[in-house]
Amino acid sequence: MKPYSAVIFDMDGVIVNSEPLHERAFLETFAQIGHADSHGIHFPDYYGRSDQAVWIDFIGAHRPPHPLAELSRMKQERFLNLLRAERPIFPAVSELVIALASRGPIALASGSNHTVISAVLDLCGLRPHFRAVVSADDVPRGKPAPDIFLRSAELLGVAQAECVVIEDSVAGVAAGRAAGMKVIGITNSVPADKLREADATVAGYPAIQAMLF
Repeated sequence: MKPYSAVIFDMDGVIVNSEPLHERAFLETFAQIGHADSHGIHFPDYYGRSDQAVWIDFIGAHRPPHPLAELSRMKQERFLNLLRAERPIFPAVSELVIALASRGPIALASGSNHTVISAVLDLCGLRPHFRAVVSADDVPRGKPAPDIFLRSAELLGVAQAECVVIEDSVAGVAAGRAAGMKVIGITNSVPADKLREADATVAGYPAIQAMLF
């Protein structure tokens, strides 16, 4: 991975173990609108992607009477309640973030919106260490398109080829590679064989630190 000039972290599944909470929040919302057993969503297909991607596919399949904005609000409210109650920050990630921030610029690039990003960063206290924070809402296309990582590099003032991305999802790895960046896949959400397009795959944060230091 060396040499590199900047590191870009994904959030869901990298900073916070939130994929199970996202799924629970969606399932509760589906149940509320009458689709507990008929929603047809296979959640691993959406790891690394935005909530909007889920809702667009759901709306296309079921044509619910609720507008997209209302469905998004209902799910996000449930998710934030779960997040604040369970506080599932990965224990070892704080040490890695702080260590890397002491060596050079780091960014956060998340498929979540800024409300959710802020809630997570408030929980873990890592906001001051990220020089740039980019949401899927800030770019035209979400992962697996490279837009969010390209925007992060732009804000950091670093060439894309000099960036390393830390990702946990197939869509995120694809986005990092499409951006022309090196990608480390961490097996927090899917097994290593699903992350085979990454430049390296690890099972924990100490391995990332050893790779980058």
